[in-house]
Amino acid sequence: MGSKRLSLAAFAAAALAACTQAPAPPSSEVSAERQAAVAAAVEAQRAEFAAAPDPAGADPATAYQFAFPGLFLERVPMTAFEGEVVMVVNTASRCGFTPQYEGLQQIYAEYHGRGFEIVGVPANNFMGQEPGSAEEIQQFCTLNYGVTFPMAAKTDVIGESRHPFYAWAEAQLGEAAAPKWNFHKLLIGRDGRLIAAFPTRTEPTSDEMRAAIEAALNAPAPPISPH
Repeated sequence: MGSKRLSLAAFAAAALAACTQAPAPPSSEVSAERQAAVAAAVEAQRAEFAAAPDPAGADPATAYQFAFPGLFLERVPMTAFEGEVVMVVNTASRCGFTPQYEGLQQIYAEYHGRGFEIVGVPANNFMGQEPGSAEEIQQFCTLNYGVTFPMAAKTDVIGESRHPFYAWAEAQLGEAAAPKWNFHKLLIGRDGRLIAAFPTRTEPTSDEMRAAIEAALNAPAPPISPH
């Protein structure tokens, strides 16, 4: 137990020490391109989420029973992703691992057309590394990384006030599903059930992550249940 606590403490200290300063502001052209791309993505998500079935009627054995409060939109219903592969990632703007946003956007762009989604969940649970307001987080994600995947509002992912999705995930996969730091990743299959959890240090574009996504995408899509 002592060595485990020491390891976690060392990890936290290293991550805190690695905290990056805000990236240099993008050029006006890049900024305009990113803002336009994000605006288009949000409008597409608005229509998709409005047409999504009510999570209250979803199978309680699946992630479709949940909805997150939204960052750009009112909410992000998981029923919008039925039959797709989804990665849920708790994020932060002032963490040494914040550059993983770039990798997340990269694999989202690569795999989205094949039925892959990412849901980013900003969380201020680890060393206060997501202190900003909704508007500040929106601007950070847009200008610095051009994030076009759906984003939840700032949400607790650990502790008594954690979102029910995270309690469910831990019940399904055990301790590995509980985030230990920012950029912890949970992969959900086409059937809405959890496949695996990946720790912070697993880069979004790593061979391990790509292999897991490919395997999940290649799995047969289950029939969509009527609502």
